[in-house]
Amino acid sequence: MKTIFKSATVLVAAMTISVNAFAQEAKKPASPAMTATGKIKDANITINYSSPSVKDRKIWGDLVPYDKVWRAGANEATTFETSKDITVQGKKLPAGKYSFFLIPKESGLWTAVFNKEPKQWGAYKYEQAKDALRVDVNAKTLKTKQEALVYKINKNGFTMDWDQISVPVEVK
Repeated sequence: MKTIFKSATVLVAAMTISVNAFAQEAKKPASPAMTATGKIKDANITINYSSPSVKDRKIWGDLVPYDKVWRAGANEATTFETSKDITVQGKKLPAGKYSFFLIPKESGLWTAVFNKEPKQWGAYKYEQAKDALRVDVNAKTLKTKQEALVYKINKNGFTMDWDQISVPVEVK
C-alpha cells in the first residue's frame, strides 16, 4: 500500500510540475521583444525593442511623461543599428549601434536621441554626454489606435507607432 501511495504522490507531483511549466511557456510576455529590419539605400537598419501594449491606459503625459527621456519601448532601451553612415533629419550619424530614446513633448515637436551606450536598462542610467545625435521630429496623430508599440522601416526612414501617435524619423 505504501508503494502505491508513494507512486501516486510522485505522479501527482510530476503532473503539477508539467502543468506549471506549460502555463509559464504559454503565457505571453507583457512586452515581447521585437526586431524591425530594413534597408535604406545601401545601409542595413536594425531596431531592437520591447513592445508594450496600451491596455486601456493613458500613455502620453501619464505612463510616458512629457519632457523626459523615454526608452522608446519597454524593458531594455531600444537599440538602433546602421551598417553605414547615414543622415538623420539631415544630420550625420556614423555607422554603429546606439540606444534610441525619445523625448515626447505635448507640443508635438519631439526629440529623437541616439546614444553611444547601446546596452542600458530603460533610461535609468542615461547620460546626455554620451549622445551621438539629437534631432527634432514632428509627431503625428494616427487615424486608428495602435495597441502594441511597433517600429516600421521604410525607404524614407522609420516610424515608432503607439496608441494614437506616430513618430516619423527621416533617414537618408
